[in-house]
Amino acid sequence: MEKPTLVIAGATGFLGRWFIERYHHDYHIIALSRSAMQFDPSYGKAEWRQVELYSITSTESGLRGADYALYLVHSMAPSARLSQGSFEDTDLLLADNFAIAARNQGLQQIVFVGGLLPDDEPPENYSRHLASRREVELTLASTGVPVTSLRAGIIVGAGGSSFRMIDRLVSRLPVLICPAWCQSATHPIALADTLRIIDHVLGRAELYDRTIDIGGSEKTTYMDMLATVADLRGMRKIIRPVRFFSPGLSIYWVSVFTESPRDLVEPLVESLQHRMVATDNEVLRAFPERMNFREAAELAILEEGRLPSLPNRLPPPDEEKNTVRSVQRLPNPHHHTATYVARLYQRWLPIFFRALIGVRSQGDDSTFQVVGIPLLKLRFIPSRSDDHRQLFYIVGGLLAKRVNKGWLEFRSVLNGRYIISAIHEFVPALPWYMYIFTQAPAHSWVMKRFGRYLSRMDS
Repeated sequence: MEKPTLVIAGATGFLGRWFIERYHHDYHIIALSRSAMQFDPSYGKAEWRQVELYSITSTESGLRGADYALYLVHSMAPSARLSQGSFEDTDLLLADNFAIAARNQGLQQIVFVGGLLPDDEPPENYSRHLASRREVELTLASTGVPVTSLRAGIIVGAGGSSFRMIDRLVSRLPVLICPAWCQSATHPIALADTLRIIDHVLGRAELYDRTIDIGGSEKTTYMDMLATVADLRGMRKIIRPVRFFSPGLSIYWVSVFTESPRDLVEPLVESLQHRMVATDNEVLRAFPERMNFREAAELAILEEGRLPSLPNRLPPPDEEKNTVRSVQRLPNPHHHTATYVARLYQRWLPIFFRALIGVRSQGDDSTFQVVGIPLLKLRFIPSRSDDHRQLFYIVGGLLAKRVNKGWLEFRSVLNGRYIISAIHEFVPALPWYMYIFTQAPAHSWVMKRFGRYLSRMDS
């Protein structure tokens, strides 16, 4: 029987690398990476494809020939020297690209590993990270490709960032100060159990379009996890709860003492403020022998430093380093199409700037100019545009150093609730530090003002 083809987005991360290591015999795996990987005939675990997930065309090429996809993308490191925009808006755009590409390539299923959601809070009270994970779920399912969402808490395994932070706190601090919210119930799951569940749901039609909570055999608390790791390490630690210790201070404290980036620490601290427990379901019942936290942590310590290796990355080609990416979310309460918003923007800009900036249109070309001087020239690409997405290539103007490379787009997301305005691979003509203190903040300010205008427009 021919092995199914599985594409993994986020294959260079902790979970992706371990899935390739454990299950490459069961699937033909296509692993996606932003960097080109050096061909190694001795490495037969996956076919590596270089993909830029900000580009629908590149993403479609990466998904070609796949039956299923495992989506593990979250808060990607910026690929441009200057990236304007929040992680939520970036993740939303990437998920929309992936969903469109998956539909166009005829994928049968996307499996997404997100986060457990609080069972004691309404959605409007979710943290930014948890709300973003929920948005990604909805966006991946927006094009009709069946999605199976696995919601997990802390995944405990060798190389995992959440467990590494807990382990470093125990190893480096003689006294562990725990805010009161560290006693909230949480539901960690072992790496091995997570991988088995992913394999179980792949291609299982009865689990398509389902959201499934996953967790280990026992619930615990953050304080208990610290005490367990200290015991496994043979260390005597003083662990004391404190009544007043703000989340912001906790994020700073954990980041400093574990030498972890704030972007990794913040989701962990925010999640631990809520009761995060998996709801019982048939998938968990199919794996009754799941590990508890102590068993998972013991195995993670035993396998410390054994994160599966990757092929060598090829050096990047010599390209322009001063690239810009800007991703901004605009409110769209009246659910206007991307077509309408793109045209509205061109009409609004001269009005907003009291005719100082004008827009001259000729065929598919639009030139933004000041007293007749062309600042930026855009070319509309009708073959790759529709009411969901309007695409313009940057083809000239005094503000652009490189032409026929960057692009501007307006994108309708979350069933038209928002519009994403994004500029990609733009290379400014201004000297770099002049650009970041003038044109960059000006663009951000203008788009925010346009967002306010859009939110007031009648349907």
